Amino acid sequence: MNLYGVSTLGGAAGQMFSDPRSGLSYLKVVQRYLADPSIIVHEYGHALTYHEKNWVDQTRTGAWWETVANFVADTYLTSPLCAPARTKHGKAEGMTVIDLKKVVGDAHQVIVDASANTGNYYQAWPFLTYLTNNPDNIPGLGQTAVRELFRKYKPRSNETPLHTLATVAAPTSVQSIVARYWARMAYLDINHTQAQQLWLSSRNRINYANLDSMGGGGYRVKAARQPKYLGANIIPLKGAGSIKAVVTASMQFTAILAVKGRSGVRYLEAVDGAVQATVESGEEASLVVVNTPAQLYLYDAFALSGDVTRGLDYRIQLTGATA
Repeated sequence: MNLYGVSTLGGAAGQMFSDPRSGLSYLKVVQRYLADPSIIVHEYGHALTYHEKNWVDQTRTGAWWETVANFVADTYLTSPLCAPARTKHGKAEGMTVIDLKKVVGDAHQVIVDASANTGNYYQAWPFLTYLTNNPDNIPGLGQTAVRELFRKYKPRSNETPLHTLATVAAPTSVQSIVARYWARMAYLDINHTQAQQLWLSSRNRINYANLDSMGGGGYRVKAARQPKYLGANIIPLKGAGSIKAVVTASMQFTAILAVKGRSGVRYLEAVDGAVQATVESGEEASLVVVNTPAQLYLYDAFALSGDVTRGLDYRIQLTGATA
């Protein structure tokens, strides 16, 4: 691949260009960023997407190009998977590009949302890290999961990458995968050491104000924080001993209780909206509520409308804990 250092790109630090006649791509990077892997490898992520071909000129994959590019950049900078490549080129482990205030604090947004000024499509890449690290050992996922989202994409179908994921991970549903991802994001338990350390040091600055109290242990989600399509609310709980949560809603959802102790995190999925656990001394718990409709929606992340923008209006009754 050719890489060209240039004096300016009109405000961008780097950009991928392509020659459709040859099917090849090349990169231009502003000269002062030529030694910055977060820029070069991000653009290389675009090149990988382009060379896989199937996502090219597909409107419903458009926003995901940026999600993939930041995933590729962060993986190169921080993952043990890329340690040999970093060593080969004399690069120390870099700093993660995760934006916790966005990906966790605004978890209620559509899972990949490219809305102007408020979207998350640059920050949503930890979902791809979850698919790659596969901490839940879901068949079909793992180190080649993102590559398979390209290669098993139905050519010229204009489907979303989530529809492709349904094929890659079958018979496990996308809804189940997304719910498990958000449950693990409660404590950044996705096998990303730097991200988890950053969360531990900054968790008090993340917005978890998802609920309004109704009294008597009852809560209702704030209208502005209702989870949209495959989005979630992460709700830290206060309390120890036996705790129980009952979630009710008119739409389909998944609720998972994450209990973090010294030896790790255990996950308990609600049945008919109800889940309970014993929280021992030194442990903490969070309830995660995810908008998981029965079907996957075809949507353009740059022009959200219809079902994907419909929020999950739910209520919670807590026993033995407060939110």
